[in-house]
This record gives sequence, structure tokens and C-alpha cells, in this order.
Amino acid sequence: MKILAYINRPSVFLLACATYLPVAAAPVEISSGNFSAITIEPVRESGLNDIFIVNESGTVSVSYTATSASSSPKWYRYSSLGGGHAEEIQGVSYDGNVSSVSNAETDMGYIIEDNDNRYYFWIVGYGRHQFSVNSVTVSEESGCNQTILDIDGSGEEIHYYGINGRRFTLSREIEVSFLNLEWDDEQSDFIQTEQIKTIESINHQVFLTPPAYCNTVFTVSGDRFMKEWGIGKTISSQPYVPVAVDCRTIAEQVSSGDTENSNQISGGTEGLGGSAPAEINFTAFITDAVIHTEWQMSRDGNFQNIDYRISGQDLNFVFRDEGTIYARFVGSNSDGSCETYGETYTVNIGASELKCPNAFSPGASEGVNDEWKVSYRSIIEFECWIFDRYGTQLYHFSDPEGGWDGKYRGKIVSPGVYYYVIKAKGADGKEYKRSGDINIIRSKGRKGTSGGGGAVPTE
Repeated sequence: MKILAYINRPSVFLLACATYLPVAAAPVEISSGNFSAITIEPVRESGLNDIFIVNESGTVSVSYTATSASSSPKWYRYSSLGGGHAEEIQGVSYDGNVSSVSNAETDMGYIIEDNDNRYYFWIVGYGRHQFSVNSVTVSEESGCNQTILDIDGSGEEIHYYGINGRRFTLSREIEVSFLNLEWDDEQSDFIQTEQIKTIESINHQVFLTPPAYCNTVFTVSGDRFMKEWGIGKTISSQPYVPVAVDCRTIAEQVSSGDTENSNQISGGTEGLGGSAPAEINFTAFITDAVIHTEWQMSRDGNFQNIDYRISGQDLNFVFRDEGTIYARFVGSNSDGSCETYGETYTVNIGASELKCPNAFSPGASEGVNDEWKVSYRSIIEFECWIFDRYGTQLYHFSDPEGGWDGKYRGKIVSPGVYYYVIKAKGADGKEYKRSGDINIIRSKGRKGTSGGGGAVPTE
């Protein structure tokens, strides 16, 4: 018996005076019954040239074509102990430059010494590692964060050993396919897609993270070797109704004080909010198992104290109170065992402010100081009356964005002094009671009447 000696260094495998044959050579042929041997490229760290999968569990015939007709290669066999414990195989037959072994054992490694070359390979006897699946069910251990499949079947890890005795795992590439929901940023919605999880082997349970979010069937098929031989197996679960939940949310400002309106005072805030009243649309997108939906509002960013709970998936809300308010969406499944939380939105509403001008020049230059308007921020209630010096009401408006164009009964009033009275309330609760003069400046180039500021229209 001849034992090969080798020197083991990290990722380097040396046999005295040996040259490593390239992987592409594959100079052996394996006779394995009705199914052709499948050739797999091993990981480089194994030191092997090839792995062969045969649909047998005992012995097979292997032949090797030497580099020259005068060569008489020597064959060695090694187990999980590695090439350092390889034993020379007796009874090798030679026919020209072809040498053969008729009873090569499977699940073993082989070394062929051909002059200065060495060829290393491993033979897997698939008959000892058959893949089969009897049933696929969703485990009761499944929860909000993952879906667990219980698989009744066989398909343990398939191992092979490198020339230094290091163990490696050969992936069976068993596929678990199912439908699921994925968030699509472009479409701003959850989209149903087919997902495939590939597993190396069956360990009776498969963990799917993220979990299944929609009604689906789980199908297990494999393995890669049986599929290549055309005898792959497939089995599906019963229809599954999800319990896990997920959501995405969007907040869009419809209107606020911080707009381009000329009489708005900037609130100095960024993001959502600004000047009250601030109208914001909140939209939630949910997965199939979400049954209970609500939007929550709180002055507390941790939502320890919730000021508003508003049921529904979508919400239009007008913020009228000064300060910082936090908003988020919460969804849960039918029994409340799983919850999902959307993004927390921060809405800042500025303190109120109200300023009143004392002069304007209607008709002087269009778009330039031709309308009397207040400057304001976060005013949620507003009433304004305009009077002449005799107490005649000339105009009334209740929207702080509005104003007086200096007209009474469709015509611009005479230059002079007029009076306003304002009653308003801010988002911060501050109440305003204002009154004062409005000076209408005579328009140059216009015909006017004399007049003392009465409510007499100009021509």
C-alpha cells in the first residue's frame, strides 16, 4: 500500500513534483447507469479539479485518458481524512493511454498521478442523498416578522472533502417559490411579485424574511440534480392567508401660510406645516392582512400621549394649533397580533402675527399697492370691516388672504381717510381686535372729486 504525503499550507496544496491540472481539462469519464454524471466546479479552496454527481449509491466505472500513450497513471483514493491519507488503488486496467477503475466507490475523493501532473476529483453517490418532499405547511411558529415553512421530506446537506480534508457543502439549489408584495418606489404602491428562495438543503424548516404579505401558495421544487436528470419533484402547500403586515405612507401639503401669497408672513419653518391653517393629505399604502387602520397625532414624538386617533387609510387634516405636532399611521391585522407603523411626520405651525397697513393707492398702478391687505401668519379666524368717516360700511371680508380694492359699489372711492375694524384669532389662541386708519392716496393722472375722504366714487 502506498500513502501519498503532502504539505498543507493555507489554500496551497502540494504533492512532490506535482503540477495542478486546469479545471477545464476534465480528463475522466464516468459510467453511471441510465443517468449521465453531472460535473460541478468545486470551490478553489478545496484543491479539487472537478466534482461528479452520479445517480448511484455504490460503485461506478471511471476511466482516465493519459497525457501520452506511454504513461501509466497511478490512482489513489481518499476519504474525509484528505489526500494526506490517500491509498493507492490496486487493479487499475490499462488500454493504451486509457486507464480505468471498474469499482470506484462513491462519496470518495480520487487523485490520478500522471507523470508530473495530478488530477483531483470527488464522486458523490446521489443514491445516498435522494431528494424527496412529502408535504409543505406553514408553521404555527410563523409570526409578524417571518413566515416559517415546515417541510416533511429528505434533502440533507451533501458534503465533499478537499485534498486537505476540509469539508465543503454542495448546494442542492432547492427552490421555494411564492407570491409576495414588494414596495415599488416608482409606482408608489405594493406590487405583487413571484419570489424564489434558494436553499442548499432541507432542514425541515425554511425561514422566509421578510414574511409573506399576501395570499399565496408555497411551492418546493428540486433539487438541481434531479431537475438536470429530468426527474425533479415539486409539491405545494395549501393556500395561505397572511398575518404579517406592512405599510408605506406619503404626506403632501395642500395649503399653508408659507406660500407665495403676497400678504403671508413666512413662518420660518421647513418641511410640513408653516402658517395655520395648514392642510395636509396623508395617504397610507397597506398589505393584504392590514384590517385596522388609524392615523395618530401627538405633541409627543414618542406617542406616549396621543391627542387624536382618526380611523382610516387616508386622511385630510387641517392643522390650526401653533406648535409641533407628530403624525403617524398604524395598521394591524384582524386580531391585532401584528402591527405596522408608517413614517413619523413632524408638522410645525408657527405663532400667529397680524400687521395692518395704513395706506394704499387703488388705480394708480396695476399690481402695485393697489389693494389693501393685512400681513399675517397662523390666523385661523378673521373678520374685517371697512367704513367711511360717516360710519357707512363699504366692504367686508373674512379671509385674511383677501383684501379691499378701494371700491364701493363697483367704483373706486375718493382719496381720503377710511377706517378698518378687525377681529381675529391666531393658531396659538391669541385674539386680535384691531382698528385704524386707511389712507387712500390720490391716483396721479386721474380725475377725482374733492372731497374729504367720503365714500364718493371717483369718475
